[in-house]
This record gives sequence, structure tokens and C-alpha cells, in this order.
Amino acid sequence: RFVQHLSCDTGLINVMSAIYGRTDKRICTTGRPFSEIQNTACVLKIPIISARCNGLRQCEFKTDTLGSPDPCNGTDKYYNTTYNCIKGHVSVTCEDGYSTLDCGNDVIQIINANYGRTDSTTCSHGLPDTILADTNCYASGTLSIVATKCNGKSSCTVQASNTTFKDPCFGTSKYLTVSHHCLPHPTSVTCEGDNAVLTCGAGVLNIHNANYGRTDSTACSTGRPSSQTSKTDCYATNTLTEVTNRCEGKSSCVVPATNSVFSDPCYGTYKYLSIKYSCVVHSEFLFCHHPFILFTKCLKPHIHLFIYTNCNGPSAAGRGVARTDSLGSDRRLLTDTYHMGAHIQRKRSTQTRALTL
Repeated sequence: RFVQHLSCDTGLINVMSAIYGRTDKRICTTGRPFSEIQNTACVLKIPIISARCNGLRQCEFKTDTLGSPDPCNGTDKYYNTTYNCIKGHVSVTCEDGYSTLDCGNDVIQIINANYGRTDSTTCSHGLPDTILADTNCYASGTLSIVATKCNGKSSCTVQASNTTFKDPCFGTSKYLTVSHHCLPHPTSVTCEGDNAVLTCGAGVLNIHNANYGRTDSTACSTGRPSSQTSKTDCYATNTLTEVTNRCEGKSSCVVPATNSVFSDPCYGTYKYLSIKYSCVVHSEFLFCHHPFILFTKCLKPHIHLFIYTNCNGPSAAGRGVARTDSLGSDRRLLTDTYHMGAHIQRKRSTQTRALTL
């Protein structure tokens, strides 16, 4: 009576609405007097159901644990949840393990995530019942943390630990459940003579591919004669470099789709600028680009480390590769003159550069 069970034979749960109250005189009426079922304008939305169930294949919970207030005293009420089943992937990682999501050439979009315990069987092998009994364990902020680390990236890794999420239920063995979609990279198409405008809100741009030219006969073809759209092997070889220099690591950018920016790769053909990109909160890439170059990409928004090294720093395993994993280590890198065998300068910038000695 007090348990609601949602399940998807194929796909993942996507809650469209969840209410507590009464909207129909015909539901849950057995043995009830008319006075308790006549009010059909009694609705209290229950967002915790979607927060707990979205992205799972099965979801079961006791309604008396939801803590719902009484929206209409004297009316007999019920829980009514409407949901559908959507495509997606689910990963479960036991406490202290690492959850790795990989979308190949596509980008990750997190549906839902929880660090805690919602049943007594998952990640239970060899463990005593005493640390499996609490099945109402949810770490607040799990979804936000995982989405920040993974959304818009092709792959990401998140540790299932109290360090990452804090401990929502001391003494209980926990696990991390993450559900996600793999989505195509957003693509911007801008006709010749117009401006491509890319925006990422609170995130920053990560450019994956770009071309100024023409690769099909239909894009930007309205009102154009076939002689200007028939050539479909037109590529400006400097497009990716130019777009990356103007946009990478910024929250927004404007790129003119003009011959003056990219030169004319196919005279007489009406061209367009196509850009594939994703929005990320920040990137943490640092790698040897050249024997005497280190290349950095937006270690944190608006903060760059420009590192001069020969890729043989003794503290970087013979590779001279520095990395930052937290704000604390960023501060250390920005205040130390020498770190990891490399000389470091502090700069504030939104540009991405490579520097040589």
C-alpha cells in the first residue's frame, strides 16, 4: 500500500510528473465516503521522486518516507507518478572505486546520479548486513558534482568516495550510480558573410572540429544557383586553427564566416562555416606538444599556467608534465616559482597558447 514501484523493461525512467493529492473521483475510492473523494483540485508536486528515480531501470520507495505535507485535510489522497522510458546508460561503482563514462566521438549528458545506498544487494559481496541496512542514503549534490565533471566531455572519471561527495550515511557501505546519454556534439552552421556566435553560459567552449567551405549541396543553399553549391569537397585548411584561437576556453565568441578570415578555398562556390563544439565547466589538459613546448588548455576558467620546460622535469616522471586536480593544488602552482621541474609564470587570460624557449 505504501510502496511505489517504477520500472522500465528497456531504457531508463524519466519522470514527467509526480503528485500527491486527488485529481479524480474514481481512483482509490473503495470503502471511502463521498466526502473524502469529492475534492479533485488537491495537488502537491513531489519533485523528490524524479530526483531519486530518473535515470534508473527500477525505482522503489516507501511513500511514507517522502515527508509530504497534507495538501487538503479531510480528502483521501494518493500518489500519482507519470513516467516514460528513455534511452541511456547506467554505471554502478562500489565505494572507493572509479566510475568511467565514455561516449566515443559523442559527448556526455548526465541524467541523474547518486552516491549512497538505495538497496541492500548492490555492492554487498562479503559485507556484513549491518553496513547494508540503510537503503535511504542519498548524498545531496551528487548530480551537480558529476554533471560538472562530465557534461560536454567525451569521457570522464569520477571516484565513488566520501572525499568526492562527503559521507551521507556514516557506517553504511555506499556506491555511485550514474546514468547518462551520449549526444552528438553541437554543430553551428553559418552562411558565408554572416557571423558564427557560440555561447556556453557558465561553461567554456571546447572546439572539436571546424570547416569553412562546403561539404554538401543543401546547407546555406536557399536562393543560390546550383553552380554555387555543387562543389562539395571544399575545405579551408586553416579553419580549425583559426576558430580554436578565437573561441577555445571562452564562454562565448564570434567568428566571421568570410574569405578575409579563412581565405577562399573554392572560388565561385558559396561557402559556410561549420563548427562542432562542446561546453565544459573547465578543462585540465597539460601535455608535451613539442620537445621544448608545453601546451595548456584552460586549467580553470580565466587562469592559465604558462610552463617553460624541456619535458624532462625530475618530478614529472621524466616527462615534464604537470597536472592540477583541485583548487588547492592550483593555488600551490600559482604561488611557487618552481614546481615539478618547470619554471612557472602566473598569468590571467582567456586565451590558449603554446610557448617555446
